[in-house]
Amino acid sequence: MVTSGLPFDDFRNLLKNLPGPDEAAVAAVRERDAQLTKPAGSLGRLEEIAEWLAAWTGRAPAVTRPLVAVFAGNHGVVNQGVAPYPQSVTAQMVANFAAGGAAVNQICIANDLGLKVFDLALDYPTSDITQDAAMDEKTCAATMAFGMEAIAGGTDLLCIGEMGIGNTTVAAAIFHGLYGGDAAEWVGPGTGSAGEVLTCKIDAVARAVELHRPHLGDPLELLRRLGGREVAAMAGAILAARAERIPVIIDGYVATAAAAVLHAANPAVLDHCLAGHVSAEPAHAKALARIGKEPLLSLGMRLGEGSGAALAAGIVKAAALCHSGMATFVEAGVSDKDE
Repeated sequence: MVTSGLPFDDFRNLLKNLPGPDEAAVAAVRERDAQLTKPAGSLGRLEEIAEWLAAWTGRAPAVTRPLVAVFAGNHGVVNQGVAPYPQSVTAQMVANFAAGGAAVNQICIANDLGLKVFDLALDYPTSDITQDAAMDEKTCAATMAFGMEAIAGGTDLLCIGEMGIGNTTVAAAIFHGLYGGDAAEWVGPGTGSAGEVLTCKIDAVARAVELHRPHLGDPLELLRRLGGREVAAMAGAILAARAERIPVIIDGYVATAAAAVLHAANPAVLDHCLAGHVSAEPAHAKALARIGKEPLLSLGMRLGEGSGAALAAGIVKAAALCHSGMATFVEAGVSDKDE
């Protein structure tokens, strides 16, 4: 299959040349963990998270500069009647983030997380995927590159999220294009689609995938044809974080679609990522299984905006502190089981 040219080449090369985990840092975590004042394995997944942090930062587990990055985009497919809200809500919610009035703002305050919101040309929605490719290759590549800049200010834990009316439709199209099955298997209510709106959503996903089917064997082509600017930007952010050895927490259904595109290109690309939660969007659990991720939380949420990833960041921070702050048996004067 022939793709359209050069803009994706740098990303293809990056996907083939990924840094691996720091095994020496993992070994040091395991050595210290064996000396801490607790039975071996008693903190369960928190111990695994401590090792994961060390593997991808190359140092003892610590989270000092966590960041939630929320990418906002608009979608031409909304013209197909797939969403109960108008596209103007996307910009209104971006303003709400800036004013500190959204749920993610409160979760960031609670867990002492930084927050950045990226407005991705909201006045210029992507093309309607039932009629044309969402973006040309140059635009998609440029948007991925823009997403890579999310880490430019420095962070040691990146949480990715999104905002965009219609973006659960494009996410469902991505999953349908990647994994097959019926369109209805991948389509859920999103922001509250039901009845005729849900029917339109399923129909739009089916038509979009059928239109672009000859080109869906290449994950980056699939992304530009079926995705959105926020999905492309999240894919770029995940890839940049891997290149810079920054751990990532993936949010919900739409963020997982961005991760799934990268996973299809190279299954190892998500080794530095955790799934923050499984959302109430019906197909999210199936999508997480496809990319081999077990979510940290299951709270029945389906808000997006990085909310589930931000909540999970609190658990990751706790895991790091349990490892670094807990006393050893010797330090605490507590008898180990062999004494």
